[in-house]
Amino acid sequence: MAAQLESSGDLQLPVLRRTAARLRELLGPDKEVRRIIDLGSGPGVMTCVLAEAFGDAEVVAVDGAPGLLERALARAGRLGLGDRVTARHAELPEGLVGGDEHGEGGLGTADLIWSSKAVHHIGDQQGVLDALAAMLRPGGLLAVAEAGLPMRYLPRDIGVGRPGLQARLDALLEEWFEAMRTELPGSTRVVEDWPAMLGRAGLSGTGSFTSLLDLPSPLDETARSFLHGHLTRLHETMGESLDAEDHKTLGLLVDPEAPEGILRRPDAFLLSATTVFTGVRPER
Repeated sequence: MAAQLESSGDLQLPVLRRTAARLRELLGPDKEVRRIIDLGSGPGVMTCVLAEAFGDAEVVAVDGAPGLLERALARAGRLGLGDRVTARHAELPEGLVGGDEHGEGGLGTADLIWSSKAVHHIGDQQGVLDALAAMLRPGGLLAVAEAGLPMRYLPRDIGVGRPGLQARLDALLEEWFEAMRTELPGSTRVVEDWPAMLGRAGLSGTGSFTSLLDLPSPLDETARSFLHGHLTRLHETMGESLDAEDHKTLGLLVDPEAPEGILRRPDAFLLSATTVFTGVRPER
């Protein structure tokens, strides 16, 4: 998954840079940002964007996969950011607690904590938001990218199989997501009203903003390769849950030689919306 995660991040770079600029605005021109934590950093794409946007800050990539942290450090080195980007291996949520303000013995405190699609992998989502809010320095900002809209990349009718394949794939993904959440240690149901959850964590000025990635057809090779990887994973992991016709159609879409496949279709596009929820730790 490492290469696929980095490829996805590279496609999202325009969105990530706009997001970092918006976080800078929310913190305000007078807020000194000395330390940033990227929780669930993966291969470090957003880690490096944050280091570029906040030129005086140390940015700490935090992930449970050592291989992804290695990629994050390598990426920072290639971009000339290696002196300000560090990595910390931590399993969540246990790795959040303890330590001094620099992270000795734990993750420490920060002026900005960024987390993208990581909180939903923890059973007690409110509990982890509480812990993250407590790690903020006064006036610090917690930004959590969750929810948004399902990615779109094909017309409703693609000319083979039954129309509406994406809608059926979305439904399967929702079932998978619920099963994943249910099986997590300490899984706790909560109304996923993220601004309200941030408020219960003691943060003020809660709100959200959404950024759109819009890559029209025809897609370049990078975007097509990303979609091919996405559909290949669906074919491998959810193929048995599809009926015979949809399974055949999905197999055709991932066939690298088929004219109807995602690597060759002239009508493939990429449209996604990412929503970021934010809150500020009060100065007192």
